[in-house]
This record gives sequence, structure tokens and C-alpha cells, in this order.
Amino acid sequence: MIVTSAITKDLAPSDVLRASINLGNPVLAQGTPTAPTGVTVDIAREVGVRLDVPVELVCFDAARKSYEAMTAGQADMCFMAIEPAREAEVAFTAPYVVIEGVFAVPHDSALTTAADVDRAGVRIGVKRGSAYDLFLSRTLQHASIVRGEEGVDEFRTQGLEVAAGIRQPMNEFVATHPEVRLLEGRFMQIQQAVGTTTTRRPETVQFLRDLVEELKASGFVADALRRANQSEAIVAPPV
Repeated sequence: MIVTSAITKDLAPSDVLRASINLGNPVLAQGTPTAPTGVTVDIAREVGVRLDVPVELVCFDAARKSYEAMTAGQADMCFMAIEPAREAEVAFTAPYVVIEGVFAVPHDSALTTAADVDRAGVRIGVKRGSAYDLFLSRTLQHASIVRGEEGVDEFRTQGLEVAAGIRQPMNEFVATHPEVRLLEGRFMQIQQAVGTTTTRRPETVQFLRDLVEELKASGFVADALRRANQSEAIVAPPV
């Protein structure tokens, strides 16, 4: 893969690649803001290697903050789910990993599957600005959304009917709260991708897209997930 000086200058105009890392998604990143780890950190550093520039990891605790950093010019690339509400500002690669959105309910709930949730009177706790918040906001017809810093916190403190979240942390939530259970099936497939601003040159975006395909095919992404103890996450298929 040929990386031109024009691509490097376009993606890292300050001669440092600023990568926005979302520590709020434990599948993608772990650790602390001063010492982050995980698949997104590994990919960001690999992009820096290809561009031959140092990498600055700018960490946030929520996808919406990562998105805001991109749109405010505080980051050069990001890692977040592909969603129509973001595509006006962010040019995405194909996904590098696929994770699932699932629902949790009280054990005595009459709801049994994800398909049962969209009905009048059902309130769903979500993390504000998350991929599943955006997805449910555009797809629900009857149920309502209650947003907060953490959807499970709103679910518990407000006595909501449903909590929405990513499967891996929701599994942990249910394991530590025996009064709660997961509903059968997923309500969405979350396609996590690399992104940069839509103002970047087409060849810069294509460089990122080609690199993601290479990293999936070579086993780089799978190895990074394994090192992060996230082997349950699925490497996205090639495009």
C-alpha cells in the first residue's frame, strides 16, 4: 500500500495523528486515559506507523464525545459505529468488528424477546449518543427512550422496563444483578468502523478503507481482540 506525502499531510496536518478513543465501549478500548489499550488503540498506532508520524490518543468515555471531538477538529480519526446520523460529518471505512446490541429486563417482565420491546408504555434506558441510542431513535415506533450517562443506571434508578446496551458489558451487568435477565436475540448489529472527517481527500479516506481491509484479512484485528480478551467480538467480513 503506497502512502503519499499528501495523504499523510491530509490525515495528520499537525504531523501528529490524533486518534479519538472511546473508553466507554469496553470491547473497543480498555485501560485509562493515560494508558489505553485495545483494538482501537492498536489500529490507531498501526495507522501512525503507515503514515510515519507519532500518534496522540485522545480518550473519551462516550461515543458522542468522540464524535464531538472529530467535528470540532480536536481529532483526526475516530472509531465508532456506522450510523446515518453521523455520516454527514464522518467518512467511514467498512466495519472492522461487529458487536451486538441487546436488551435487559427485570426477571418478572412479560417481555421475552427483543422483538417484544417496541410497544406503548415501555421505557428503554440508553447511553446518550451511543450507536444504539441513534438506532433506536430512528426505528422505534411505540416505546420511548430515556437517556443518561449510562442506560443501565437510568434503568435501575427510574425503574424502567428495559435497558439497552452492548452484549459484553450487558452480560456482566446481568451476572452481577440476579434480578435482571437478557432478552432473547439482539435488537441490532453494531458495525464498528474507522472514521475521519468528510472534508478529507478521497484518496485519504480510501487509504483508511484499504488499510482496514488489510488488517482484517491479515489477522491483525483478530489478534488485537484476543490480546484484549475480547474474543467474543466478531471480526467483520471483508468487503
